[in-house]
Amino acid sequence: MMVRISEIEIFPADLEEYSAILKAEAAASVKLEPGVLSIFPMYQKHNPTQIRILEIYANREAYESHLKTPHFQHYKTSTLKMVKSLKLIDMNALDSQTMQEIFRKLK
Repeated sequence: MMVRISEIEIFPADLEEYSAILKAEAAASVKLEPGVLSIFPMYQKHNPTQIRILEIYANREAYESHLKTPHFQHYKTSTLKMVKSLKLIDMNALDSQTMQEIFRKLK
């Protein structure tokens, strides 16, 4: 699996529009792409311009394929001017076995 946390800061004036575009992109990614296990956007409770996205892909190929989809391309090009900062942090699971159990519980 490939796991990443995206740390994004949005300009306050763009927050509502950005959130709507991100929500649509995340939903399409999970629904349409078998290799996308999670695109889970969230924001800090007391600072909603601080967005975090937990991204989990079946493998690197699924991630590369995701970058080429129309919904991701729309998200990226539509929100570029709204993003004040972006940091992509690649992660490794400490316990991939338990991680798989989390997804089984959701079914």
